[in-house]
Formats: sequence, C-alpha cells, structure tokens
Amino acid sequence: MTFRSLALFCRVVDNYGDIGICWRLARQLAAEHGLDVTLYVDDLASFKRICPPVDSAAELQRIDGVTVRHWRGQDGVYAPEQVADIVIEFFAVDIPPGYIDAMARRRPRPVWFNLEGLTAEEWVEGCHCLTSPQRDGLIKHFFFPGFTAKTGGLIVERGLEQQRLQFDPAPFLARLGLSAAEIAATKVSLFCYPHAPVSALLDVWQAGTKPLVCLVPEGVAAEAVRAFTGGAGKAGECVTRGALTLRVLPFVPQADYDKLLWACELNFVRGEDSFVRAQWAGKPFVWHIYPQDENLHHKKLRAFLQRYAGGLPALTEFVLRWNGAPSGDADWSALWAALEAERGVVAERAGAWRQAMFDLGDMAGNLLSFAATLR
Repeated sequence: MTFRSLALFCRVVDNYGDIGICWRLARQLAAEHGLDVTLYVDDLASFKRICPPVDSAAELQRIDGVTVRHWRGQDGVYAPEQVADIVIEFFAVDIPPGYIDAMARRRPRPVWFNLEGLTAEEWVEGCHCLTSPQRDGLIKHFFFPGFTAKTGGLIVERGLEQQRLQFDPAPFLARLGLSAAEIAATKVSLFCYPHAPVSALLDVWQAGTKPLVCLVPEGVAAEAVRAFTGGAGKAGECVTRGALTLRVLPFVPQADYDKLLWACELNFVRGEDSFVRAQWAGKPFVWHIYPQDENLHHKKLRAFLQRYAGGLPALTEFVLRWNGAPSGDADWSALWAALEAERGVVAERAGAWRQAMFDLGDMAGNLLSFAATLR
C-alpha cells in the first residue's frame, strides 16, 4: 500500500527542541516523500520563533506544504476519514481519545508510531521497532532515533551536505551585523539552558589573549548576557570587553540556524534539535542536555560521550562540567585552555562522526521503510 497521509502530534515541553524536531520531520516528509502531512502542535508562539510565517492565532494554516493545526486539548470527535495513513505521537504524547476512536474504526487501520527521544544508551537497540498492543486491536510501534544501525538514525534532509559545502560564511555573518574583524575572529555560537555557567565562561573569554566573538540568540542565557552588556539583552546589542565581543542575535529560522553552526568554530547547543544539527555541521560542539529529575540526564550524557568523545578527555570533562556533572566549583580557565588545545583533534572527530551518521541513512526514510513492512 502507498502511504498518502501522515499526522504528527507534538506537545512543546522544551521550548524549541520539540517543535524543532517535529517541524523538520514534517517538512521533510512532505517535501521529499510527497505525503499530505498534518502537524498538530499545542504551542504556536514557540513555533513562530523558529518559523516566522506561523500565525500564532490561527487554528488552521498551511506552511511549506504542511497543514498546521493548533492542538488545544484532548476533546473532539473525529471521523475515520480524518485519520491519516500514518499517525506519529512524538515522545509519548497522549493523542486525543476521539482521534484514537476514529483510528480503531478506520479501514485499513493506520500505522501508529511513538517516536521516542534521542539517546545513545544501549537499551534502545532492543526496544527500537517493538510493538505495543492497544485497545480495539490497534498496535503502536516504538521508533527510536539513534546513533547505530540498530536504531532509526537521525533527521537529515537531502542536499543538506551539499548546501554546507557550498556555503560562504562571510556574507551570512555580515548580514547578522558582524564586522570584518569579528568575522576573522574565533566565533562561538551559544545556545543553552538558563542554568548553564555562562557568566564564568564569559569571564574566561574576556580575559583571553585572542579575539573571540560569542553569538547568542535573544533570550538565551538572559541574566548573564544582561550582566555582561549592561543592557536589556535585546537582539542587535553588541559589547566588547577585553578579548570578548558578545553579540545578541535575533532568533533565526531553522535553515539560518544551520548556517550559523557552519559559520562558527565552536557551537554550544542544547536539547535535541540543535544537538543533532551540530553533528551535521561537523564542527566541535558542547552539548547542554535537557535536565531530568535525579540527574537521569547525566547517564544519557555519559552514554553519548562514550560513543562520541572517546580519547578526547578535554572535551569530555568540559561537557560534563557544563552540565553540572559533577556539581560544584570548576576551574573554567583551565577547562577552556584544555579544550582549546584539543580543538583540532575534536574537529577531526566531528567530521568522521558526521560521515558515520550519514551512513545510517536518514530517519524519515528509515521510518517510512519500516512502516511499509507493517502493511
């Protein structure tokens, strides 16, 4: 059977990570696979930050070939013909009961996926593609993105690597307001959660001997940015102190965020979406993982570092400290000096890792290939 339609349900928990992943996937499934995709999302304001054409007041809109519905709650009655051929719940969100009722009445029944969050932990290989019987004879399948051939791989669009190879960073950076001197300096993009030790790192960069430009999106690390700039931390603000120039950028569309990653020598990223894009950029990066109760995220962080950063002790230590593992005071001057000394080797690893991830195939294609085996 040929799949014609797909519904993707997204609740925004991490302000930009959840919708970032779902929006990339929705667009790719529509553009590259010709599916009629409907994205149900509950937070249009966060969506608009990464996709300016979004009308945050619209109940229904169509953007880049995707139908976007404002998902307001769990109520509603659906007819079987409203149900898509493939239904994806992102990260175990609860699909409206009325929609599930319609799924059970639909013939043929849809292929139902729970698209899980990304982790490097070994246990996901044994859970990838497992089935979960549901009520009324429906069956849900678990699909895990990941870093091995026993997982679904990572989201990546056709042609992304060619775009990266053809990219000229200078005009792009100039459009963001950077001067020629800033473009020539070491450039670091900074995207993190509020609890990151940003102020301590800014102090180290300010006291450095080489010019460094930190590019931070508006609203990120807001307290540390305001303290450094003495301003409101609004887009367009730029302050130089010592060796450090800190420039506040507006939030950019997803395609431009990729370019920002390509244009910088080091990228600080957070959550899942920017984390994956940093890997496709093939540049050294520092990951700020989404925090969980009882520090469960530290286990996930170490699992990734074990795969990615073996033989890179400075990177491993810096990332762990950036994530508060262990907690307590850190010598950020020494951590930064060690990371800088190791950065050439880290860059080589980043390039090799990117190719290894390409070899796994793209997650959207892998998901549809698996769906075809279920008919």
